[in-house]
Amino acid sequence: MKNRLLPLLIIALTVGGCSTGACYDNQNSLPKAGFYSAETGQAVSVTGLAVGGMGAPNDSLLCEPQETASEVYLPFRPNEGTTTFAFKSGAIADVVTFTYDTTPYFASADCGAVWLFRIRSVKWSGALIDSVAVTDSLITNVDAQQIKIFFNSPAQEEDDDDE
Repeated sequence: MKNRLLPLLIIALTVGGCSTGACYDNQNSLPKAGFYSAETGQAVSVTGLAVGGMGAPNDSLLCEPQETASEVYLPFRPNEGTTTFAFKSGAIADVVTFTYDTTPYFASADCGAVWLFRIRSVKWSGALIDSVAVTDSLITNVDAQQIKIFFNSPAQEEDDDDE
């Protein structure tokens, strides 16, 4: 009887030792947007910019105006095909709307499922923002910048008014 229990005990300990019981992967698929100058194409840090979601449940402030930020996470709504964000600096405001497809993805037994988003299109109003570029349309749980937001500089806005 001892000879039969020993192999079973070894197998049980080996199988039980394979699972860490913890998930170290990022479980959220959050698009990360970086801020860039439309004039130079260089990354910039912006002060005085408020960024927030529009429409429940994404109506919270993601970037406070007193902060200096060079990028922001823009959480998409998995139950919707679009999510809209407001970018406001002083009295000037822009609205950016992302249209996307949502797919659930089973990451692992420990991590569970995550949402994947595939961006189909982006629209923006153009007061503060010159353009929006999507560098990778597939948003996964990898922490990488997939969106570039190019801001008009104050000098460009003044030049445009003179014409």
